[in-house]
Amino acid sequence: MGSENRDYFRDEAKRWGGGGGGGFGGGGGMPPITKYLLIANLAVFVLQMVFGTARRGGFLSPFPLLNFNVEQAISGFQVWRLFTYQFVHADFFHILFNMIGLFFFGPLMESWWGSRRFLAFYLLCGASGAVVASLLGALPGLGVFPPGAKLVGASGAVFGILAGCATLFPHQRVQLLFPPIPMSMRTMALVFLGIAALSVIAGSANAGGEAAHLGGALLGFVLVKNAGLLSWADRVDTAAVSPAAVKGKVEAGRFERKRKQEEALEAEVDRILAKVADQGLASLTNKEKKTLNDATAAKRK
Repeated sequence: MGSENRDYFRDEAKRWGGGGGGGFGGGGGMPPITKYLLIANLAVFVLQMVFGTARRGGFLSPFPLLNFNVEQAISGFQVWRLFTYQFVHADFFHILFNMIGLFFFGPLMESWWGSRRFLAFYLLCGASGAVVASLLGALPGLGVFPPGAKLVGASGAVFGILAGCATLFPHQRVQLLFPPIPMSMRTMALVFLGIAALSVIAGSANAGGEAAHLGGALLGFVLVKNAGLLSWADRVDTAAVSPAAVKGKVEAGRFERKRKQEEALEAEVDRILAKVADQGLASLTNKEKKTLNDATAAKRK
């Protein structure tokens, strides 16, 4: 997907305090969360390709652990699958089109939300896709997401981004790659959502995936209309999990353990010296003598 009217986007990005990037803005570089999401999706896909069909090391394939299915995610309480399935893809074209959508429209949404809210928005839209697919799959006769079926892909999150862009910038002109037809953002969103809805109603082979598209788009629209729902994301202390913070906590833990060990040693030495004063040096066991000698040697250093 490409875009037209780039001046329009630059004005919008400035108005919302965004940095632009990707296929739309171009001026400010790829914003961080969009970039990291692209890298994470591609990295997981490489692992799938390497280990998915390997005769040795197949247990390292991310697919069995990360995909979403009702039995494990809901019945088995493996709720992380609501989020991890978004980073697993079925094949090359599956990830290609999802990453094209993220590359072109992710920077626009991240510039509007800010990085922290955008990450929450992305993951929640993807999770909403899995929830909606599961709910529709539970309806008798619809056959959208049958028992045992597995859901993978970032499509729910990408459709959330698409719905958000169409809500915020409905008249922004974009151009599809296949076919190269220019249209408004709102028109493009309606076309894709219409295809998804018809696929669910008709019970297509990918009805579960199309239901996830609808679920992601629905939550994307709701969150953009009620942006305050993600205000909590601004209060998340990302510095607490930064590499520097983690290193500091590890070092602090080592210091605390060393301090406790020294205090315990001092207490043991005091006990041994008290025993010597009371019963004489001959009363010490070999272990107590070694402890006393080690403590004496440590103090001489």
